[in-house]
Amino acid sequence: MKNIAVELKEVSKIYQLDKVQVKAADNISFQIESGSFAALSGPSGSGKSTLLNIIGLTDIPSRGKVIIEGEDVYGDIDFSSKIPSKLDAKLTNLRRSSLGFIFQTFNLIPVLNVKENIALPLSLGKSTGALMGEKEKDEWVDFLIETVGLTDWKKHKPSELSGGQRQRTAIARALVTKAPVILADEPTANLDSKNGEQILDLMKKINEELKTTFIFSTHDQKIVNMADQVISLKDGKIIDNQ
Repeated sequence: MKNIAVELKEVSKIYQLDKVQVKAADNISFQIESGSFAALSGPSGSGKSTLLNIIGLTDIPSRGKVIIEGEDVYGDIDFSSKIPSKLDAKLTNLRRSSLGFIFQTFNLIPVLNVKENIALPLSLGKSTGALMGEKEKDEWVDFLIETVGLTDWKKHKPSELSGGQRQRTAIARALVTKAPVILADEPTANLDSKNGEQILDLMKKINEELKTTFIFSTHDQKIVNMADQVISLKDGKIIDNQ
């Protein structure tokens, strides 16, 4: 039996703009297997970023089910009513334990060096990584720094790094809590073609060696070509799921 990392069932997201309702996601259903290198692909306005935010638990759907690593996130909640405050704590814990994030703008802390930026999530909650002892944490962070090829730059701050090096730092930071699912929002958008290819090769290597599930929101054809599952979107609907 295949393990499913992420499943959406009949998920919709509706925004109210003045008197007009906009369906950013329209009755979306799909599964992504554990260990996949998957892409949500489509032009601007297709709904791919909305779906990534829903999977990342930073946006709440208008209806439907979101299942992350077997956890039915919202259960039988009534989305038309006020969302209970206790849900915030549940979402925060799930983000910390099950999800890692890679952003196109890197989102590194300027005053922290590479090693400190990577280690930061370990101090923010009871993730798998946060439960390690101090020596184990330090060895794990150093292993990730080596994995992403930044051993000689681990004491450098973001302003002293190239765009590719910053993204490598962001990848290691996403992995540090040992989250099984990594979400990447246009991770090559701010990189030149050479650095973009190197970053993609690195993420694919991590996907294969650590069996980490990667889910991309992208219109980059290189990512689409490398993906083992492509969910193509247009106007908030799936037009192809390979």
